[in-house]
Amino acid sequence: MNNDRLVRLNREYGQSIWIDFISRDALISGELARLVEAGVLGLTSNPSIFEKAISSGKSYDADIAALVAEGKTTHEIYEGLALADIASAADLLRPVYEQTAGADGYVSLEVSPYLAHETAATITEAKRLFAALARPNVMIKIPGTPEGVPAIEEAIGLGINVNVTLLFAIGAYEAAAEAYISGLEALAQSGGDLSRVASVASFFVSRLDTAVDRQLEGHPRAAGLQGRAAIANTRLAYERFQGIFSGARWEALAAQGARVQRPLWASTSTKNPAYPDTLYVDALIGPHTVNTTPPQTLAAFMDHGRLAETVTADLEGARELMAALAAAGIDIDVVTADLLQDGVQAFSDAFDQLLAGLEKKAASLSAAA
Repeated sequence: MNNDRLVRLNREYGQSIWIDFISRDALISGELARLVEAGVLGLTSNPSIFEKAISSGKSYDADIAALVAEGKTTHEIYEGLALADIASAADLLRPVYEQTAGADGYVSLEVSPYLAHETAATITEAKRLFAALARPNVMIKIPGTPEGVPAIEEAIGLGINVNVTLLFAIGAYEAAAEAYISGLEALAQSGGDLSRVASVASFFVSRLDTAVDRQLEGHPRAAGLQGRAAIANTRLAYERFQGIFSGARWEALAAQGARVQRPLWASTSTKNPAYPDTLYVDALIGPHTVNTTPPQTLAAFMDHGRLAETVTADLEGARELMAALAAAGIDIDVVTADLLQDGVQAFSDAFDQLLAGLEKKAASLSAAA
């Protein structure tokens, strides 16, 4: 049964809800299918999500045992499991992709977090994963690091759908958008079909409030500043989106069938329990956007989320807030640079943990055989 909030959010306000979650159990039980029926229009994953999915329960044990018997390495076992889940989710969402003429229905898989600072290796892995999955509604996640940006441009130029991940700074968002447009121009030059390529720019939200609030603890100017940086920063990024995807350069590509690279709001669960549980959904609604929510935030929004176009609200207030933070000694450029570094490290740590857990489980299953 459709959830009225999700349906109205998309039809009336132009925002798509995706879910930041995947697991074999959810695929087998029909949980993901029910969410798609309710109005979820896409899915994202990352190393942390796969680590939680594979390390819990026994749903993957039979496949792990089979891959061990084939002599696969631990990394090959992980990839076999991840590709199977992503393929199943993409097949589940394929009708959404067809019904929306390629606007939604995407499933994202991340390149190895170990490659975040390696351009050539990222390009090679993006090509390999996209070819292995062989589905038009798969996106390959590439981090918006300085080394990732040229890989994004190259991948788009090759017709690979890209989810640019780990964007925190407006400048980094602008670089990701520029890479997308330049990639489309290269694809057009080579005679490619621009209408068959899609991209989202994943702008991370709540982590900025966590970092800024931490710096404001005990600060004499903290009053009125806490819990506001993330929404202000995101609204200003959306303002840049509106500017970038307009004008002669963009219109020339749009005339050839190009789609805008939609901003995707990521990290939208509320980390501070004092803040409303739908804060980073309610405050960032607007056309041509995606919000990818973890299951608990999705459930909260489906139950009591508020519908209104909010992402364009009070831009002057957003600028004033950023100026007030700077006056209080909070350097947003430094904060966002640290968040990018921490995000890359967190995904690498999750991948380390995932591989270690897989190695242990593989050894246990092998010994029991």
